[in-house]
Amino acid sequence: MQKINETQLKQLIEAGVFVADKALSIDEMKTTFLSDFSVSTAQIKKVLAELELDYAPRGIHLVKVASGYRFQSDEALGVLLSKLWQENAPKYSRAMLETLALIAYRQPITRGEIEEIRGVSVSSHIVKSLTERNWVKVVGHKEVPGRPSLLATTKTFLDYFSLSTLAELPSAEDFAESLEQAMAASDMNVEVSSEEIGNDSISDKQPTNSSVEKRTENSSSNNEQLH
Repeated sequence: MQKINETQLKQLIEAGVFVADKALSIDEMKTTFLSDFSVSTAQIKKVLAELELDYAPRGIHLVKVASGYRFQSDEALGVLLSKLWQENAPKYSRAMLETLALIAYRQPITRGEIEEIRGVSVSSHIVKSLTERNWVKVVGHKEVPGRPSLLATTKTFLDYFSLSTLAELPSAEDFAESLEQAMAASDMNVEVSSEEIGNDSISDKQPTNSSVEKRTENSSSNNEQLH
């Protein structure tokens, strides 16, 4: 195994995360561009922490999401940077967002339980769309007659909203407020209360970022890898 000094290691990790087309875990770094070097996990974590500090005051940040580390633009710049893309950011129906919220906050949950909470049926198209986006997956079956599928969110869902874990989800109240504002901006006259997304089941979750609105609003720029 080759030796590498601290400066070279920092340069290599910075470049590796920069050119990668997805978030990189420490294990992936060790088995790819660091495979020829004798580097410990502790060394890599130290370098990543230094890079996070280096980029903190800049327009680009090194962030940790569920799948690993990636570079992304500062959330505050999302609206301005979105002008780089010709296509409009995808818009989601109230039904889809409410369904996704219930899965995120009450997972694992069945389609029937979602329908019971929302008071209306859940279109198979909604579940299919969330599954095709790899935001939601089947994680098992409930041991009741019919053994309905249990739905839960994926690492891709966390990555999309720049979250490392489910514990970073905002409170139900913040999510409901963000949902109202996002849909109002889309000229959709809707009202969403925190009760509709199961506030009573998530009182133990605290937000660590400002809101889901920011993540949704800026997703077009935050989730583009820098090349």
